Amino acid sequence: MQKSKNAFTMIELIFVIVILGILATVALPRFASTKEQADIASGRADVATIRSAIVNERQTQLVRGINTWIPKLSANDITLFTGDGDGRTLLMYGIRSGTGSGDWAVVANTDRKQYTYTVDGTPTTFDYNSTTGIFNCATGTGNCNALVD
Repeated sequence: MQKSKNAFTMIELIFVIVILGILATVALPRFASTKEQADIASGRADVATIRSAIVNERQTQLVRGINTWIPKLSANDITLFTGDGDGRTLLMYGIRSGTGSGDWAVVANTDRKQYTYTVDGTPTTFDYNSTTGIFNCATGTGNCNALVD
């Protein structure tokens, strides 16, 4: 009479552990790259939204007979890109500032005209020119090329 097999042998378990280890060493670097690419995609969307909001705000002011660009993009350093705080609005809810990957922050002492966007520890600085309405980063610095292509 044969007994039925109810458990795995030690060799089978070792093979499974080795295969899982190989898969993990191949997959983990790809997941790290995926997070970086997701932060870049999010940053690109943010930049496009901010630029559109600047143009939209300018067009609203032109209809009212005001021929100037918004003087600054944020009224405080916590919720960014909401407008100047004097009745000129950009994004209704703004973007929360932070210090991690995929976060925006205000550069100190720039009257909220300079911002950084961080991807995987690398900050990219964006400048807002209130004379021309241009929101851009310096090409070739940080992740600028990936964020504004």
